[in-house]
Amino acid sequence: MRPESLNSLFDETFEAMRRARETFRPQLGLKEIGVITTVFNGIARVAGLPNAGCEELLRFPGGLYGIAFNIDESEIGVVLLGDHAHLQAGDEVERTGRVMDVPVGEELIGRVIDPLGRPLDGKSHIAFRQRLPIERSAPAIMDRAPVNVPLQSGVKVIDALIPVGRGQRELILGDRQTGKTAIAIDTIINQRGENMLCIYCAIGQRAAAVAKVVAELEEKGAMGYTIVVVSEGNDPPGHNYIAPYAATSIGEYFMETGRDVLIVYDDLTQHARAYREISLLLRRPPGREAFPGDIFYIHSRLLERATHLSEEKGGGSLTALPIVETEAQNIAAYIPTNLISITDGQIYLSPSLFELGVLPAIDVGKSVSRVGDKAQLPVYRTATGNLKLDYAQFEELESFARFGTRLDERSRQIIEHGRRIRAVLKQPELEPAPVPEQIFVLLALSQELFDPVPLDRMKAAELAVRKAAQNLDENIRRELYSPEGLSENGRAEIVQLCQKALETFKEASHE
Repeated sequence: MRPESLNSLFDETFEAMRRARETFRPQLGLKEIGVITTVFNGIARVAGLPNAGCEELLRFPGGLYGIAFNIDESEIGVVLLGDHAHLQAGDEVERTGRVMDVPVGEELIGRVIDPLGRPLDGKSHIAFRQRLPIERSAPAIMDRAPVNVPLQSGVKVIDALIPVGRGQRELILGDRQTGKTAIAIDTIINQRGENMLCIYCAIGQRAAAVAKVVAELEEKGAMGYTIVVVSEGNDPPGHNYIAPYAATSIGEYFMETGRDVLIVYDDLTQHARAYREISLLLRRPPGREAFPGDIFYIHSRLLERATHLSEEKGGGSLTALPIVETEAQNIAAYIPTNLISITDGQIYLSPSLFELGVLPAIDVGKSVSRVGDKAQLPVYRTATGNLKLDYAQFEELESFARFGTRLDERSRQIIEHGRRIRAVLKQPELEPAPVPEQIFVLLALSQELFDPVPLDRMKAAELAVRKAAQNLDENIRRELYSPEGLSENGRAEIVQLCQKALETFKEASHE
């Protein structure tokens, strides 16, 4: 190589090195590292993270995460989100700079996941594309619309007397083993074909109970539009605490795209107990029944996220059915009264009715919907008439009749009519009733067409009336869902079909 070419090559090389040196900017990977001082019962105390924020996600050894709960002057109280058996004092803890979030999107539909978004159904890994924080602000008042679209539960007594609307928060409460979860599952099953996405959030439930629910949903074809978020009873208290918030963020993602979402929290009693356990372990001051002072706030900020958005925001809705367990029928206990004051009504299940075999065991007198008939199909007003009043009168008179009180003819008629109301409002589990069948049965009740039917034949008589609904004219069927309600001609035709269906039962009663 000629000397001139060699000198030129050296010049070019040195020039390239000079430019690289001038443009070089060192990328210092600064990290804030703390150490564990103590770890016990799902709680860790960490020192050396002065800039950590409240509810920030912290990374522990072994891929374990925790949420910064208590920010004290010298240390941080952290709620651990997983098995912490491998942790020990002196282990390093790293900040992540983000809050707890959960995967959201269409990929979750039909899956069973834990509050961290990990699959529990043995299927493939979930390839999500977006995450949302589990703690989000509730929609502003001006972004909300009135609750005026019905959510049909398929349970006759609820749709007729305690209606629920899309965007409403309706509490389900009652003693242990009275059928609270069954009502929620029936409501989910009844959303088939209604373009409603459902989320079932199990909080601190037995794995066998959750598996039973998932099996029922799969059997009825409901998993195709349902997401199941599970925190089992043996999971750390941190999992039980974040589960409902994670499930709500998943629901909000779909609500903000204009879809209608139903979410069931089963149950918030376990959620409150998990938060109490966390708070006591973190030495937060205990209050009534050892619950911390902000126990009301953790549920109010959760349930306020359920709403019906305005058309400008997409018009989607998030309907919440929180479940809470009472003890010895005490609905005036601390957690139940908190939730009653937050929600828009409650469905109370009575153990006395449950023991009598009146299922679902809904106490109509103690149940209420504060949205009322504003979120009910207008046809129900025509069909129910004075049903609730008649049923209340029957329950009062029935208690007197037990003492052998002599009753006049009118009182006996009220009792006989009330017994038929009770018989018709009974409904097997996992068999939600469609609107036309409900209207036929309710109209037959309000017209006292069931009164001549013997009580032991009421089930067969009701099935005959529901079968008659299949012969309804298509124009009248459309009237059942119209804002104007049922016309006089339509009402007369339904009554006539009911009378025809019950003729054989009346004849049998006169023999």
